[in-house]
Amino acid sequence: MIIGLLQCDHVAPDLQPVYGDYDQMFRSLFLPLAPHWEFRIYDVVNGHFPENAEECDGYMATGSKASVYDDEEWIHRIKGFIKELYHKSVKFTGVCFGHQLLAESLGGKVEKSLEFGWNTGAHTFKIVQQQEWMTPFQEEVTLLMMCQDQVVKLPERSVVLATLPTCPVSMFQVGTTALGIQAHPEFSPEYDAELIRLRQERIGTEKAAKALSGIPDNPLSDELTARWIIRFMES
Repeated sequence: MIIGLLQCDHVAPDLQPVYGDYDQMFRSLFLPLAPHWEFRIYDVVNGHFPENAEECDGYMATGSKASVYDDEEWIHRIKGFIKELYHKSVKFTGVCFGHQLLAESLGGKVEKSLEFGWNTGAHTFKIVQQQEWMTPFQEEVTLLMMCQDQVVKLPERSVVLATLPTCPVSMFQVGTTALGIQAHPEFSPEYDAELIRLRQERIGTEKAAKALSGIPDNPLSDELTARWIIRFMES
């Protein structure tokens, strides 16, 4: 199965020798569980897009330091591509920025969260709508986060799958072919902690310190979430 990874950002060059780039994080998470997958990387943030939607069996979109409402050519273009994927019933999973792209591409709305601010570190999400591909099922999953923007309006035919008090739309599905996850199952605790330290002034010193202290104490559900995504993409 060929998965097109729409890479919407890159790890800072000085951090790549330690943590790798985002495409490597996705490969490291999914390929041990789905060795029959092949990732085809599209550097969309630098204008490299698939020639057509049928080029791959399914697509994923990464996180980004950009906001989906930024007036940038590549963001407008990727929104159009995700809309095309949906109308052609090609499977798509968006993570963080990709989750927000899915919402905005299909008529939803994303805004900076003034009420809750940054969500960083480990958070435990409650599954509020179980799906067949969520096997083995758990009522809660703990994942790493790094976001300030949030989905505030869902597209038509959407259902919220998971929620968090500070992030009401933590996971949602549109129809049977499109999935959005606000968290980062591909992040390692070390990389998330590094980003928190680098952004602590923007996040807020107190919130950043709390997030950093909570990371080691929370067993993560990244492998389980990856299995769910694999089953969703293959169902």
